[in-house]
Order: sequence, then structure tokens, then C-alpha cells
Amino acid sequence: MYQPDLSPIADSLGLSALVAALPLLTLFVLLGGLKMKAHWAGLASLGVALLVAVAGYGMSPGLAVLSATQGAAFGLFPIMWIVLTAIWVYQLTVVSGRFEDLRRAFGLISDDPRIQAVIIAFCFGGLLEALAGFGAPVAITGVMLMALGFSPVRAAITVLVANTAPVAFGAIAIPIITAGNLTKIPYTEIGAYVGRQTPLLALFVPLLLVALVDGKRGIRQTWPAALVTGAAFGLAQFVSANYISVELTDIVASLVGLAALVLFLRVWKPQGGQDAKAALKTAAEKELGKEAAEAQEAANATSDRREGSYLMAFLPYLIIIAIFSLAKLWTPFKEFLASTDVKIPWPGLDGNVLNAAGDVVTSTVYTLPWLSSPGTLLLISGVLVALVYKVNPATSVREFGSTVVSLRWALLTVATVLALAYVLNLSGQTITMGTWIAGTGAAFAFLSPILGWLGVAVTGSDTSANALFATLQQAAAAKAGLDPTLLVAANTSGGVVGKMISPQNLTIAATAVGLVGKESQLFRGAIKWSLGLLLAMCVLVYLQSTVLAWMLP
Repeated sequence: MYQPDLSPIADSLGLSALVAALPLLTLFVLLGGLKMKAHWAGLASLGVALLVAVAGYGMSPGLAVLSATQGAAFGLFPIMWIVLTAIWVYQLTVVSGRFEDLRRAFGLISDDPRIQAVIIAFCFGGLLEALAGFGAPVAITGVMLMALGFSPVRAAITVLVANTAPVAFGAIAIPIITAGNLTKIPYTEIGAYVGRQTPLLALFVPLLLVALVDGKRGIRQTWPAALVTGAAFGLAQFVSANYISVELTDIVASLVGLAALVLFLRVWKPQGGQDAKAALKTAAEKELGKEAAEAQEAANATSDRREGSYLMAFLPYLIIIAIFSLAKLWTPFKEFLASTDVKIPWPGLDGNVLNAAGDVVTSTVYTLPWLSSPGTLLLISGVLVALVYKVNPATSVREFGSTVVSLRWALLTVATVLALAYVLNLSGQTITMGTWIAGTGAAFAFLSPILGWLGVAVTGSDTSANALFATLQQAAAAKAGLDPTLLVAANTSGGVVGKMISPQNLTIAATAVGLVGKESQLFRGAIKWSLGLLLAMCVLVYLQSTVLAWMLP
């Protein structure tokens, strides 16, 4: 039986927190500083975490390794299962030829690449986040931007930054529901608080996207459209989270944001679209080589002349919306799916680990959601798409196999990172870091989002970050005389800006755009945006705990 000591190093919480942070520091230094491939950086960081758990915290080597194996299993299923099936559905649209119709359909709204980035990465990506989450939006929208002529690095960083504001309500609001289940605070109340934080991010994210695509010129020439989209998305997020449905928030916000942009473009047109296209072409030639960039451009030009049904182009996503809506919103079906989940007490681990309070931890029971997983729902959607698009079974199976092969390093990376997260959590390293940060008293309101950011940066999941820190946020708030719901919401909102630098998401983005092994390049491109948005969220939560308390429900 293992129970973690919060201060195992010289009986000092601060020193223990520093040692506990070594695996994360290793991960970030190897990725950002030494430009190591994500799977090697993840393996090295896992090794450090195991060493700290055994030598620093006194956890037995057997329990430490078993913790890693459960984390790896969770990383492969359900997380990478979702990514795998999402990319497979996309591949079916490619082999059927319908993906080019979808690209053309978005092109009808605007041929300006800066506006298209907002449409695809922000609005459409937000819709995908609402339905699937767990990296699927990054994978699909990254490929779509590549098809529009974006260079791989620019496409990847654009979709990583775009995948922020919708994350808190992603996968039918599962991060918020998880926080509610753990803290016993009604998830609708947490959602209402989050709905008064992330909309402010949403307001500015489209501006960041046009800046990423075309620099200062992009902001100067397209800011009205970017602000209209961000404002409509944010307002819809606020209204839905507070007055309609927490679960449907991102679906509503994405559709409202897209509708507002379409209507606005009927009365206003940006200047400089052709100049932006030329700049993108130059960047693509520099990154891909002139011949590859010209081949890509020729393929796009050919597809523009292709006749196709726009309704059929959107059909896969209409099917996905229908299936997920049925699975998440129709209670009898939702309960049936949940009843098929298989609970597996992890052999040798379950019942042998206590938390810092002395209670047996429940996270050592692995849940196998073989039917209810979003990945399985995407698989069902893909089968229907293949039938409607008349993709023969042999081709469908071959594409699935090819997708598995293309994701092999991503599978290893995510399994390794989740193994790291489980070792940190079960050994007590995570709670040591969190307790040290929480000991700052009233100033914790400012630091609170950092815990969520840290959790998502490690696990790649806002749901996992809430699983790690929601109850800690609640306890720290009570100790500091702060609103517990505010800090639990801050954990969720702070987490959304950590997703763009998580090794899981970096690997998914790199795989989608053909930059496998170059995750460190994406990390360096995204980290400044992540830290800047985190600072803004810290300031907002601190002000909401004091002079802006009137903003809260």
C-alpha cells in the first residue's frame, strides 16, 4: 500500500515541488530547447518521472511502472482511438474526391486565405472540438489549410492556436462535466462561470489567426471580420453556457460565429487577399521546395474546376453531428452506451495506492469505453460515410491501415505522455506541485489558471487537467477564502491555452501536415501565444475574484 508524502524532499514543500517539476522541465527543455522528437522527449521525461517517484517519493518500482502502463493504455484508448478514427473519416473524404468539394464550399464564402483560416481553423475547428475533441480538430483542419496552400508549419501553428476557446466545452462539455462530478459543484454552475471567461479569449483568437497568416497586414486589412467572428462566437458561448445548454455550447457558438462571418462578408470585403496568397505561396515554396509547392497549387487549381455537390461535401460532418447528438443528448441511448463501458481494476495497482488524505484512489480503475467512446462513434460515422460515398470496403480498410501506420509515432508519443501523467499523479508529484502553488493564499486567484495550463500541457486534455486539479482548486479556494466555483472554472479556462503546447497535440498537428519529428519547431512557434493568453487569463480570474466579481453569476 502506497501513500504519497507531499513533502518527501527534506520535509520541504518548496523543494519537493521543485523536484516534482523535474519531469515537466525535462519535457519542455528537450522539446523547446534541444529540439528533440516528441516521442524521445516523452520517453526521457517518463524515465525522470519514474526515477523521482521511486527515489524521491518512495514509491515501489512495481507500482510506478504499473501506473505508467495504465496511463499508456488510456493514451491509446480512448484518446488516440478518437484521433485515429477522425483522420480515417477525413481520408475517406479524400479518396472519394469529396474533400475538394468541401474546400471549394468554404472558398465560396471567401477566397481570402486569412478569412479562410478563420472559417476553417476557428469556426469549423470549433465544431469538430464540440463533437470529438482530443486532437481531432487539429488533425482535420490542419490538412484542410495545407490544401489551401498553407505551408506545413504555418498551417499547424494556426490550427493549434485556433484550438483554444472551444476546448473547455469540447466533446459535449466533458471537461466541465468531469469537474462537476469530482467537486460535486453542479456542472451547469461551473459551465456558467467558464462561459464568462473563455468568450473573452474567443473575441481575440481570430485576430491572432489573421496575424499568424499574414502578420500586421493581415490584422490591418481583416480585423473587422475577425472581430465580428470572435464577438459572435464569444457571445453565443456566453448565452449558451448560461441560459441554453452547457453541452451544446460549442456547437451553438461555432455555427453562430460562422453565420455572423458569412453575413458580414455580404456587406464588407477585405483588401489584400491576393497579396496574402502570394506570401503564402512564397512561404510554402521555401518550406516544401518549389516543385512540391507548385504541384500542390496545381492540384488545388484542378480541384477548383471540379464539379461537385456541396451538400455531399458536408455530409460526413452532418452524419457526425447527427450521431453525436443522438449519443450525447438522447438520454436512453446515452445511458445504453454508458452501460457498455467495461471497468477494469488495473492489475497490481488498484487498491494499492492511497491519496495524500489516506483514501484509496479510484483512478486506478481503467474504463474501456469500447462503444461509447467518441472514437467508436466516429468509426460508425466513417462506415456510413463510406457507404454513402460508395467507397468499397477494401479501400476503406486499406485507408484505415495506412492511417495507423502514419500515426505510429503519434501513438507512441501520446501513450508515453499519458504514462508520464499517471506516474506524476499517482506518485504524488502532481499534488505536491499543486499544493505548493495553492499555498500562496489570496494570490492563488491569479495563479489558479496556471494549474489548468500545466495539466493540459502535460496530458493534452482539459478533461484530464480537471481530473488532476479540480478538487485541489476547490480545497485551495476554501482555504484562501475564495469562490471555489471560480477557481474550478479557472482550472478549465486556464487549461484551454495549454493545449497548443501539449506534446499530444503537437504530435497530432505535426503528423497531419507531414512534419513528423519536428514537433519542437511547432512548440517554439506556439509557446509565446500560449504564455501570452495564459497571462491574460490569470489577470482576468484575479480581477473576477476582486473588482470584477459582478461578472460572475
